[in-house]
Amino acid sequence: MLGRLSKVLLVLLLVFGIFAACSNSDDSSSVGGNEPNNESGNTPEKSGDDAEKEDETTASDYGDTGGITLPIVDKPVELTWMLVSDEANLQDSAIIKEIEKRTGIKLKIQAYSSGTYKEKLNTVVASGQLPDIWHGLPVAKVNELGKKGAVVAINDYLDQLPNYKKLYVEENDWVMKSFSSDDGDMYTWPIYGVNRDVNHGFLYRKDIFDELGIELWNNTDEFYEALKKLKEAYPDSAPYASKTLEYIFRDWAFGWGITGAQYPAYYDEGDGTWKFQFTDPKHKDMLDFMKKLYNEGLLDKEFITDTDASWTTKMTTDKSFVTFDWIGRLDMFYEQVKGENPDYDLRYGNPVGPENTIRSLDKVANWGHAVTKNDKSEVALKLLDYLSSPSGAELITVGIQDEMYDLDADGNVIYPDLDVEVVGIKDLETKYGMWVEGMYLRADDRSVYFNYTEKEQEAQDMMQGKMQPIDPILKFTDKENDTLAKLQPNLLTAGVEFSTKYVMTKSHGDKEWDAWLEEAKRLKAEDFIAIYNEAQKRYDAE
Repeated sequence: MLGRLSKVLLVLLLVFGIFAACSNSDDSSSVGGNEPNNESGNTPEKSGDDAEKEDETTASDYGDTGGITLPIVDKPVELTWMLVSDEANLQDSAIIKEIEKRTGIKLKIQAYSSGTYKEKLNTVVASGQLPDIWHGLPVAKVNELGKKGAVVAINDYLDQLPNYKKLYVEENDWVMKSFSSDDGDMYTWPIYGVNRDVNHGFLYRKDIFDELGIELWNNTDEFYEALKKLKEAYPDSAPYASKTLEYIFRDWAFGWGITGAQYPAYYDEGDGTWKFQFTDPKHKDMLDFMKKLYNEGLLDKEFITDTDASWTTKMTTDKSFVTFDWIGRLDMFYEQVKGENPDYDLRYGNPVGPENTIRSLDKVANWGHAVTKNDKSEVALKLLDYLSSPSGAELITVGIQDEMYDLDADGNVIYPDLDVEVVGIKDLETKYGMWVEGMYLRADDRSVYFNYTEKEQEAQDMMQGKMQPIDPILKFTDKENDTLAKLQPNLLTAGVEFSTKYVMTKSHGDKEWDAWLEEAKRLKAEDFIAIYNEAQKRYDAE
């Protein structure tokens, strides 16, 4: 089985490497759906002096633009924008029309589904016929296109981009040195404030824990004891189930302090060096613990191959009670089973591992947003700057007050025209054209995305002070990027395959671990990590 498994893992890892940067499917889940709104949301047309007066009032009533002047252009300009959406009528949505009203820029939307966007983008890039605005390539690839003159250098326009300058030059000065090209030019436009503090972690069936008198674990030993008690009470169960396939080795590793955003490389704050997770002694400690759970039937035998459907069945019945997943699952599973089991109560649990920490998510992320170099580049950059302002963030992630949303007595945002029990960001995309992937560049913290349920808020509160430090984001030379691209797939595949065998094979121990260390050397793990440490030296020197 393991021979076939290694081939499957290789395919999964390669696919993940291509798509992970733009994957947001879980967090974009919606409740219910609505037909797109074909109304622009603009005020009724007026004529003469009244129209001129209203235009002046409206132009100054868009909130905090961060210093960018509206409208952006004096004469109408059309820009093409390639992005991700399944909405057929996005071009006619209220938000697209409002952008034109505020900025003078008419957007020609090129929307593709999440399943086809990457393929289409690769085709468009190969053709050389790039739209004016687009996203989705790794930063290194965008920088490569920038060097060839296909993408505009944002730093050439900094004095005209007050929001970009504030967010990514002044407040987060690491951005320019981490994401710029070898020659110091910046070709990508980051996104700001979209990450929640806590978005994933260990989840547990509180109703079953309460039934058995089991306290929530506070450390790894207590986690083990809790799983043992669950197994004793439910002998046919596998107390811990997993659906993240090989990423279990990454997700658990945050609690051992041996992983980060550059997985399988990570930065060790203790000695200021980068290391390779799969050869770290702490990784062996984690594998030994997982092996113990596996041998005692506490870790599901299908932990490395389970499907979403099978995992869901286990976690919503009496087959499994602890897992690792997205916090939206806390309420989603309850909604699925409350008819048959109204006492079902999935809750966020404490971390596992000696560090007792979870992953930290930065305020700044980079999805490879870029502006094609042409005679409209300046206009396109100014549009992105407006959408990066507080006013732009409100428009794209909250909407237009009194037209799309109102405030209740407590000052909370409500949507009177959306007839759903809980408004999700997908509902807003369908109804108004908000929260379109590729268009949101900054999030308003009043958005429904941060409108946590009681269980989700509990997770946010529990994990304060339990976050792993964020690893530095390094800039590599073209030569280093080429070497990393050659070494990483083989190292990652081999590391996952070894880890899986180690956990699942009773006879595996110190001898096999030592043999794996030699194999990792043969695969040039030391050369791989040396590149990170050289890049770190440059980073520290700047």
